[in-house]
Amino acid sequence: MKTCHACKKELSDDLKVGRKDDCPSCGADLRCCLNCVFYDRAVSKQCRETVTQLVREKEKANFCDYFVFTENRIAAADAGSAQARKALDDLFKK
Repeated sequence: MKTCHACKKELSDDLKVGRKDDCPSCGADLRCCLNCVFYDRAVSKQCRETVTQLVREKEKANFCDYFVFTENRIAAADAGSAQARKALDDLFKK
């Protein structure tokens, strides 16, 4: 399931994302770092690929050759949140 980073609305799975494509729901750029599978806030330049140039505006469309639209980012985030909540509940015996 592909989702827009801005409005979290589901997008068609067969949608091919070009550089100038916008989210049909909110108009946000789709081909941007925040929708990429390699985006990771915890690593250098916030990208797990070997990028040479820093992309400063992660929410804007760019020309990165490594872009791959991520899928299930929201599901993964929700699962991580649930695990963290369970660990806290177990710690405090709720």
